[in-house]
Amino acid sequence: MQFVETVEASGHLIDSHVMEQIFDKVVEAGGRFEVEQFTIGRTNSDPSHLRLRIFMETKEIMDHVLGQLLPIGCSPVDSGDADLETVERDCCAPEDFYSTSNHKTFVRLGGDWIEVQNQRMDAMVVVQGNEAYCRRLRDLKAGDRVVVGMRGIRVAPESKERDRLAFAFMSNEISSERQVETAVRQTAALARQAREQGKHIVAVAGPVVVHTGGATGLTSLIRGGWIQAVLSGNALGTHDIESALFGTSLGVRMADGRQAEHGHRNHMRAINAVYHAGGIRGAVESGRLTRGIMYECVTNNVPFVLAGSLRDDGPLPETITDMNKAQDAYAALLKPAGLVLCLGSMLHSIATGNMLPSWVKIVCVDINPAVATKVSDRGTGQAVGVITDVGLFLELLARELAKDEQ
Repeated sequence: MQFVETVEASGHLIDSHVMEQIFDKVVEAGGRFEVEQFTIGRTNSDPSHLRLRIFMETKEIMDHVLGQLLPIGCSPVDSGDADLETVERDCCAPEDFYSTSNHKTFVRLGGDWIEVQNQRMDAMVVVQGNEAYCRRLRDLKAGDRVVVGMRGIRVAPESKERDRLAFAFMSNEISSERQVETAVRQTAALARQAREQGKHIVAVAGPVVVHTGGATGLTSLIRGGWIQAVLSGNALGTHDIESALFGTSLGVRMADGRQAEHGHRNHMRAINAVYHAGGIRGAVESGRLTRGIMYECVTNNVPFVLAGSLRDDGPLPETITDMNKAQDAYAALLKPAGLVLCLGSMLHSIATGNMLPSWVKIVCVDINPAVATKVSDRGTGQAVGVITDVGLFLELLARELAKDEQ
C-alpha cells in the first residue's frame, strides 16, 4: 500500500532553489513524485507555481517528509483547517505542537487563511478567535489553543534577493575576499531603504567595537539618526565608558595600544563611577560622561539594552541580569526593525537572529568567518556575512552615510 499526498508551492522556485530542495527531500526519503503542474514565471518578478504528487511507503515517512517540506513553502493542497489542542498547564505545550520557523506563516481557520502575528522561530502558534500569534513556550498559559500537527499550515519563505546587481552581496555567501568598500556601499543602500520605509536600524554590538576603535563610527551613525536602538551586553557599556573616562579599553591605551599603568582596574573604576552618578543617564546629565556610545544613546534618545551574563563584572546598574527580561527587552526593540547590523558579537548576533522574522535583513560583520556561518546555520537565512575588521567597517559606513546628511 502506498500513501499519496498532493502538495504545492509558489514563489521564485527556480532561482531560490526551492524546487530542487523539494525534489531532493522526496527522493532522499525513498519516495517518488509526479509533477502534475508547473508554471514558470514569465519575468524575473513573476512567481512560479508547482503542484506535485508524492508517493511514500508508510504514513510515518509521509508525515516526516511533509514536515520537511512545510518550512520551505511546500504544503498539502487539501489540508483542511489547522488542528488545535488546549494547553492544560502553564508552559506545557501539547506533545504534537507545531514549532514555527522565522518565515511568514498562515494557518487555516474556518476555511480562511489567517496570517500569524509576531513571527519568530521556535515558537508555538496560539489561536484566539480569528487571530493567530507566535508565542514562546514559557509564555503559554493554561487554556491557550495551540496549533498541532502539520495540517492547515502554510509557510511563505523569503525569496532570493531579486535585484542581484544592486545587492549582489545579499547572496548569503560568506567570504573574506569580498571587498569591504562594496559591502559598505550596499549596506548603506539597505540603511537608506529602511529609512525610506520608516523601519528602524538596530545595532547589535560587542565590546570589540570599542577595542578596534569602531566606537567613533558607531557614535557618528547614532548622531546622524541612522541607529534607532543598540543591543549588547554589559561589556560594551563598560568598555565604552572606560574608554570615555580613562582613554583605555581593557586597560590598553586607545591612543597608542600600550598597557596603561594599573590599567587592569579601569573597567571597575568606570563601573564604580556610573554607580556614583546613579546610572548611565545620571553620568551623562551630571557631566561625568561626555562622549562615547552610551553618551550618544542618552543624548540622542536612542534606547539601548545591556543583557547580563555569568562572566560580567559589576555589572553596570542598567544591565538586565534576568535573561527572560533581557530577551523581552531585545524583542521589543527589534519589532520595528528593517535592518539589523550585527557587529562583532557571536552570542548576541545568534540570539537576535532567533527573534527576527525572515524578511528583516541582517548584516553580520566579524573578523571571524565562523560567526557569520553560525548565525546562518541557526536558520537565519537572511543573514549576510561581511568578514572584516569591525572598526574599519563602521568608519567606512559612517563616512558613506554622512554623504546623505551633507
